Amino acid sequence: MDENAIHQWLIQCFGPVQGEAAWAQFSQLPNEVRDQILSQGAEGLPKPEEVQSLIKAFSAGGLNTTGDVERTIEKGPVNTDLAKSIASSTIASDGAESTVTAEEAQTAREAISASGLWLDAISDFNPASGEMQVLTRDGWLENTIAAWAQFSAPVVQSMNDALSAVFTERFGDSFESQVSGMFAGPVPIPIPDNLKDPGTLMKLLGNTSFSMQLGQAAGKLAKEIRGSFDQGIALQSNPAGALIPQNIYEYAQSLELDVHEVMSFLALREQTYARLYASVPWLMPRFEALIGKYARGITIDLDAMEDQLRDATDMNPESIAGAVNLTNVGASDTPEQREALHSLADLLALVEGWVDCVVWRAGMAHIPHIEQLREMIRRERAVGGPAEQTFESLIGLELRPKRLREASQIWEQLTAEGGQELRDSKWSHPDLLPSLPSDSTSADGTEDSDQYPSESTGSSETSSNGPSKIDWDAELSKLLNDDHNDNPDKD
Repeated sequence: MDENAIHQWLIQCFGPVQGEAAWAQFSQLPNEVRDQILSQGAEGLPKPEEVQSLIKAFSAGGLNTTGDVERTIEKGPVNTDLAKSIASSTIASDGAESTVTAEEAQTAREAISASGLWLDAISDFNPASGEMQVLTRDGWLENTIAAWAQFSAPVVQSMNDALSAVFTERFGDSFESQVSGMFAGPVPIPIPDNLKDPGTLMKLLGNTSFSMQLGQAAGKLAKEIRGSFDQGIALQSNPAGALIPQNIYEYAQSLELDVHEVMSFLALREQTYARLYASVPWLMPRFEALIGKYARGITIDLDAMEDQLRDATDMNPESIAGAVNLTNVGASDTPEQREALHSLADLLALVEGWVDCVVWRAGMAHIPHIEQLREMIRRERAVGGPAEQTFESLIGLELRPKRLREASQIWEQLTAEGGQELRDSKWSHPDLLPSLPSDSTSADGTEDSDQYPSESTGSSETSSNGPSKIDWDAELSKLLNDDHNDNPDKD
């Protein structure tokens, strides 16, 4: 290997300007040092794309000095700034709107106003404080990325500790010379000095790799999301919720339905969630406790992680992505985790079942295709979109209800028996919530409640343990008659 090859390698790694600066530094090295590098050949140097990947990752996270590295590690296991940067780039590359158009904003505001009036007559819960936001995809990201980072932090902490342990305890000194040569050799690579330590390096690589994956998933989810409560939990600080008009317009087009009708349906759902969470102060802390209980119990299969690291072609964030994905390295759930998951799934089902029940009653007289839209939402929540599934693989748990239909039927039965007062009073304390029937499984091991009958959901029978069949026509007639009696001059 001659000096021209070194010169070209530096240009490939750092670009024309910084590459020339690095070449000038290399030229000032003692002759014996330069000869030693040249004698190693090209195989003794990291690949240019590997160096570029690391520089890009670390600079995007603001990791330019030793102090930056220490501050990043102290902040926590997830680099939120890096995740947000990656997500914004993903959103920008997908034709996202930079602002909400006047037409979109007007359509959303009208839907929000009308759906709020419909809810007033159907639920005892008051509107959430503040105003519902109308956001771009980037606006949704800005408002929710911190919540995703919070949920995933315990998982990433376990992951980073395991990475450090595998690298230092199992690999021993086998990679030490590679790390030293890659980051601290005589060729000047702008990486902080304290990354020579394998344990520190692996924690930072784990932090960076997970944050990059989180950002990519968030950017993709931003295209699927239509409201801030789409995952069934409160993710943003504004209690009144938010709509993402660009996604709603595209959704309406895919369904071949009028956008005003679809916007009204989704605004109604969003406001129903908002009223529930604003009126039930214990609900979101309960979700956070269950998610935290599950996440803190996660353990890493060190053998699987070691295999993932050995398969990595380079020691950079992209190559070790498989080692920080729970799908590949997560150990089996403990009994405590399974209990937390069961409680989480039931609570999610009760929340979404209540929302489904209230939305139907509030919107059935105003939204012609409400049954079609209702069924689409049920199916989406049961299956999950691609980006949603990516999120779940990263944080290690599903945020999708398994028994939404059963829960919705229970809330309908309570409404039929005692009206909205009985139904909504069940949220005054966790102990008053109705219980879902015992799990039942079909011959192939799948839950019966996950199966989708061909007939309308409103006319399906429940199990013997569940509520009786609801007469939807009678309920609709009753509501319409009540509305007419309240407004005798309506006709």
